Amino acid sequence: MVGFKATDVPPTATVKFLGAGTAACIADLITFPLDTAKVRLQIQGERQGPMQAAASVKYRGVLGTILTMVRTEGPRSLYNGLVAGLQRQMSFASVRIGLYDSVKQFYTKGSEHAGIGSRLLAGSTTGALAVAVAQPTDVVKVRFQAQARAGGSQRYQSTVDAYKTIAQKEGFRGLWKGTAPNIARNAIVNCAELVTYDLIKDALLKANLMTDDLPCHFTSAFGAGFCTTIIASPVDVVKTRYMNSAPSQYSSAGHCALTMLQKEGPRAFYKGFMPSFLRLGSWNVVMFVTYEQLKRALTAACASREAPF
Repeated sequence: MVGFKATDVPPTATVKFLGAGTAACIADLITFPLDTAKVRLQIQGERQGPMQAAASVKYRGVLGTILTMVRTEGPRSLYNGLVAGLQRQMSFASVRIGLYDSVKQFYTKGSEHAGIGSRLLAGSTTGALAVAVAQPTDVVKVRFQAQARAGGSQRYQSTVDAYKTIAQKEGFRGLWKGTAPNIARNAIVNCAELVTYDLIKDALLKANLMTDDLPCHFTSAFGAGFCTTIIASPVDVVKTRYMNSAPSQYSSAGHCALTMLQKEGPRAFYKGFMPSFLRLGSWNVVMFVTYEQLKRALTAACASREAPF
């Protein structure tokens, strides 16, 4: 395992599973307003042509979006969908991050020297598996973040109401809307995020530029966040638009992407890039730094409980 000496006791799969979910929830609590701003920017102008969209822009930039939401909807609007977001992270991150090392070792048949192919395969596997577990929570989170509190246009009154309403009006499939683009997005995100973090950390340790501590974790996480944003933004925008759309607005995720390209041009696929980067960069830093510390703390706690008197 990257960063552990032969004499160290590696964390168990359970420790990684619980640690990843907890760390992701902490990261979400801190960075959720940036994620909400990203969603608002991504869906802006989706029902208009490029000329109309340019003339009716409501949100401008990360800070402008946040300030507009606070002014028109109140500070609580920045945390629309937080409950569903935490539900999502506890189930989603536990699988995609917590099981990454175990799946990577499965593909390498237990070898500690994993190649880039094995890492990419492990990242794709856990990313896709996580979507299969947590898709309904992601749909509800996006719907909540997209709806404005002001003007009486709320689609859902609570998290439970959102699950019930979607299931009643759109059927069971409504809760799994956008599964295909979400699998694509999260396979890409997981590979970019975990594999980049893995490789950067591995390189820093092997070159003796840093030791396996906080500065190394911070640097690796920041680099992973930047690479992930560049690679995953187009799929992320399509996923957000498609999940938030009315039942008959798009026939498929591909139709959503084609409509975006025709009406808004290629730049639409990078709408909300800055909040995406700020969110992913800060989220990765908080999550990976917290995750590394939790792994060590939980492993030490387990070892002390098992130690003889």
